[in-house]
Amino acid sequence: MAIRHGISFLFPLLLLLPFSLAEIRTMEVKSDARSIIPFDEFGFTHTGVLELNVSSISLSDSSQDLDLSQLGFFLSTLDAWVHVLRQLQDLDITCALQSDLVKLVYTFDKLHPPANPSGVANARSSSFSATSKISDPGQYTLVFANCLSGKVSMSVNSAMYNLDPRSPDKRIYLSAGSAVLPFIYFVLFLVYVGLGALWLAILLRKRAAVYRIHYFMLAVVILKALNLLAEAEDKSYIERTGTAHGWDVLFYIFSFLKGISLFTLIVLIGTGWSFLKPYLQDREKKVLMVVIPLQVVANIAQVVIDESGPFASDWLTWKQVFLLVDVICCCAVLFPIVWSIKNMREAARSDGKAAVNLIKLTLFRQYYVVVICYIYFTRVVVYALVTITSYRYLWTSVMAGEFATLAFYVFTGYKFRPESHNPYFVVNDEEEEAAAEALKLDEEFEL
Repeated sequence: MAIRHGISFLFPLLLLLPFSLAEIRTMEVKSDARSIIPFDEFGFTHTGVLELNVSSISLSDSSQDLDLSQLGFFLSTLDAWVHVLRQLQDLDITCALQSDLVKLVYTFDKLHPPANPSGVANARSSSFSATSKISDPGQYTLVFANCLSGKVSMSVNSAMYNLDPRSPDKRIYLSAGSAVLPFIYFVLFLVYVGLGALWLAILLRKRAAVYRIHYFMLAVVILKALNLLAEAEDKSYIERTGTAHGWDVLFYIFSFLKGISLFTLIVLIGTGWSFLKPYLQDREKKVLMVVIPLQVVANIAQVVIDESGPFASDWLTWKQVFLLVDVICCCAVLFPIVWSIKNMREAARSDGKAAVNLIKLTLFRQYYVVVICYIYFTRVVVYALVTITSYRYLWTSVMAGEFATLAFYVFTGYKFRPESHNPYFVVNDEEEEAAAEALKLDEEFEL
């Protein structure tokens, strides 16, 4: 029962695996008693290959008659794993390695020399290398099963790749659904460079109407472009060599700066900073004091998630921390926009500038709706696309998320672009009266 309970833990874990993991990895497992240890996930084509090298194997079980066939590595798809769980529940099998639905890679009864059954065995001499060629294309996860009661320590080096059909000697270390990502990221980098150049031209042409927030918007676009360039190079090097060659460090740096600057920009625009008022209120400063540290935590969690992989015992905890912090940040940035909308409604009743306040109110309501749509699409819809899309087309979910981000950037820039008459236009008496009537008929804004 304990083994089945431990094995069932893999099911929700597989759903959370990032599909971008696909490089050559070295992982250290130390005194781990988990019955199931998931490693990397990879989308194999019909030319897929797994190379597995495991060394420094040691077992803590002191029994003299260990059945080492109950320890080993296998490959499994998510669909197959659902049926394996059913077999375990029905007691058709007692260990996942016994199922004919998984692809066995190696079991420890084949070790030469075999592990010493008297305790921590010939750790340094117990090692093996195995190569598996994939005949059935699919999205597979490399998994270690420990159906015994002892703890296992070992050093695991894995390389998953597909051979290029046009050049059999060429290895592609990116998953089948991610091989096109370097090109997509580079094209998007060029798009953001173009947007940055256009925005800079607008700022230079309308200097009299430019506020500090507009320069900050330019910085956000530049950081986004650099982040995409680093990610394109990161994925390109992984595709060709299996390692990032340092581009992952630049990617994490620019991802960190981009994330903080984007959330800060949304908060500043929501408060009307610089183009409606030159200062931030205390409660608005508190929002920034919450969002910025949380973004630091989120980026630390993202680095741990990407670099450690799901085999780490605390990987799922970091994944949950990342999701929780991201949700909190997304909710926090909405408050300044709502506060601004309420302030504008109150001002419309007292300052006699109904038309101007109606224009402001409409603009901020639109921005509030767009921010919610952007958050919902990039956090919920994109994740849904990942779960329902075939592994060969997982790049489409990346494109969907990036296009949503691009649309959000364009909308924000267009609606809050420098204008000579901002804020917010000269109106005549008839327009003022019409706006006053519209505000009287307008229902109270609610979240």
